[in-house]
Amino acid sequence: MIVAERKPLAEIKEMISSYKKVLVLGCGSCVTVCLTGGKKQVEMLASALRAMKKAEGAEIVIGERTIPRQCEPKFVDQITEEASRYDVILSMACGIGVQGIVERLKKPPVIPAMNTTFLGMADGKGNFDEVCLACGNCLLGFTGGICPVARCAKSLINGPCGGSQRGLCEASKDNPCVWQLIYNRLKELDMLHLLKNVSHKRKWPVHPQKLSKEDSG
Repeated sequence: MIVAERKPLAEIKEMISSYKKVLVLGCGSCVTVCLTGGKKQVEMLASALRAMKKAEGAEIVIGERTIPRQCEPKFVDQITEEASRYDVILSMACGIGVQGIVERLKKPPVIPAMNTTFLGMADGKGNFDEVCLACGNCLLGFTGGICPVARCAKSLINGPCGGSQRGLCEASKDNPCVWQLIYNRLKELDMLHLLKNVSHKRKWPVHPQKLSKEDSG
């Protein structure tokens, strides 16, 4: 999933300083799961902004709304009329969600309340690890299902660097060397021969990329 974290309150306050009517818009998918931009977080941010403005003696109208996905047109279209009553939308979605709103609603302007950080995998304990860079050329079939592009500090695709020591990454001793993990995994599977071809499989995609899906209905 896409992981994002809320921008500092002071930064958000500055970005909306010139607006009198603000719609705080949450997203019900990724940022809800990682507990940063769902309905509860919308309520908390709206409440904090109201308190700050009240303390300053300034008047502001802050609306609250959460839709299932800000990146999907059919959900964005549901708030067209509501959004028109505000001076700005403060989006609590990832960068894709912000741009999804902009594509469908030409007005009002959209401001991000979040910083999109990475594609994460949940560990079931409330933690998320970056395991994919959405690079457009997946090598997992050659690396035992472990991504060297995302999980190596140097994104190396031809084996570990010289700084790897005792199975740990030189950039951070809290992280295992992903190439050691890959080697161990492939050895367990008796598939070490795949390592000979990994570096030849890497291709660099041209950005921006597009995906078109025909209606199968």
